[in-house]
Order: sequence, then structure tokens, then C-alpha cells
Amino acid sequence: MSKTAVVYWSNTGNTEAMAEEVAKGAREAGAAADVFSVSEFDPSKLSEYTGIAFGCPAMGSENLEDSEFEPVWDSVKNSLEGKKVVLFGSYGWGDGEWMRNWKEAAPCHIIDTYICTEAPGPDEEAACRALGAETV
Repeated sequence: MSKTAVVYWSNTGNTEAMAEEVAKGAREAGAAADVFSVSEFDPSKLSEYTGIAFGCPAMGSENLEDSEFEPVWDSVKNSLEGKKVVLFGSYGWGDGEWMRNWKEAAPCHIIDTYICTEAPGPDEEAACRALGAETV
């Protein structure tokens, strides 16, 4: 059975809501899925997962959150080859540059990305579930 980890950082709750929908999509597609805030995720458990979804909103001038999220991302990014990896997050300004930069800098193949503006509504929730299904 496929197993997906959904690892996120959220300041306002928008990315957390997205994470729950991503996990729901992975489960609906037949995987077991665990949701972790980045502070709860133990990078040594990465080998237990065949798929992984990382979620982080845009911060500052469209950057990853750098005190909690980015250190964990940096600790696992070189161990993701061969896994089904997707990225997601929310933002309230800019044009999604942080997501493009994040994907381009990843040292592994990123299957897909998804961003939404502010809080996810029904359409965005469905898109998050579809993203989660891609990790299976």
C-alpha cells in the first residue's frame, strides 16, 4: 500500500486546511496518509513514505518560511528522488513566484504544484484532493 506524508507550515490556517484536503485526496486514491505540521515531522521517517506533499505559504517577498519550514525542507530535499513529491501553499499577494522558485530549486522531480489565494474554498479543496491523489 502506498503511504503519503503531508508536511506543512501554516501561519493563518490556510495551508493547514489545504494539507488536510491533500491528505484526504491521497486516502481517497487508496493510500494511507499522515499529516504533520513541520515541527512534528521527523525527517528520519521519510523512508516510510512513497509519496510526500510539502505545503508552505508565501512569506515576506514570496519566500518559504525560514525558521521552521525551510530547515526541514533542506534536511530532506536530497532524499526525495524516487518519491512522488508535490508542493502546495497559499498566498495573498504576488504572482506565485515563491512556488516557481521552490519547484525549480528542488533537486528531485516535482510531480505537480498547487497554490491558492487566501483560504481554500470548495474549488480549491477539490484541487488539493486531486493533488493528494497524485502522490499515490
